[in-house]
Amino acid sequence: MKSSNASIYIITGIVAVAGFILLPFFDIFESNIAFALGALITGVILSLLKTGASAEETSSAEELTTLYIGNLNYKVNENAIKTHFEKYGYVDSVRLMKDRKTGRRKGFGFVEVDINSADKMITKLNDSTFEERTLRVRLAKEKSED
Repeated sequence: MKSSNASIYIITGIVAVAGFILLPFFDIFESNIAFALGALITGVILSLLKTGASAEETSSAEELTTLYIGNLNYKVNENAIKTHFEKYGYVDSVRLMKDRKTGRRKGFGFVEVDINSADKMITKLNDSTFEERTLRVRLAKEKSED
């Protein structure tokens, strides 16, 4: 989300600087018309970029499911898990569980993934070897409140 906003600002800046540099060389437009035309073009570009970014965020946010991963090496971190799972589809987030008292990892966690990729990830990664351990990958159960 933050990277799409940053890219919008960068593109807007490039378009503004290019217009500022190039328009004086063309005596076709008066300055007020050139300004209005530049503002119009920038507005269209921004609206197209925002529409594309928001549609992508909406579709990925609505279609996520959570996978349980067990039997993890205690030294593995979230980035390693994310990189390993991204080979088979979109990964939104990774949460590895830690012991509250010691802060050490417990050897299991959860990965939020695209619902369309979940079955493929389970098939490919369950009982596979990762960091010298045999992974257990399943759909996570809903947390029940007792």
